[in-house]
Amino acid sequence: MAEERNEHRDALAGESIHPLTQGHSTHAASHADVLSVLNDLLQSCRDGAYGFATSAEHAKAQDIKTLLARHAGECTVAAREIEQAIVARGGEPEKGGTAAGALHRGWVAVRTALSQQDDKTVLQECERGEDTAVARYRKALATDLPADLRPMIERQALGARRNHDEVKALRDALQKA
Repeated sequence: MAEERNEHRDALAGESIHPLTQGHSTHAASHADVLSVLNDLLQSCRDGAYGFATSAEHAKAQDIKTLLARHAGECTVAAREIEQAIVARGGEPEKGGTAAGALHRGWVAVRTALSQQDDKTVLQECERGEDTAVARYRKALATDLPADLRPMIERQALGARRNHDEVKALRDALQKA
């Protein structure tokens, strides 16, 4: 499991999520495909908001709690933007997050309990969650999305990458301490 997570993290670390470095499909995404992509990102944002909020509750250090709470808020704002885009296109926003996100939050709680509320463990789990978010945004940006959506998705993708990198840097600093 740890080896698989490290391989996934290593694969993400060397890749850019900026759309200019991604290959685009030569076929425009259908309306249904666009709504599917948006709903996938909506669920990812909700997973991020729930995951960061849960992790903030488990963190001990106030600066870590503050950072994770801020990221939870950013994910909530991103989810609202995506909901609006779905409704504007006549779609119905999915309810809640993903089952995988719920399992991940449960794993955060169990793992932190087993590690005696260790902030490094909380941050490792946040990083793992953001690995997934970055991958979902990369997948979305590889889709030939309508031009009016692309700037929002690009901005949110960069935010997910920034969240990942901030959490990773903090985790690395704790490992060295």
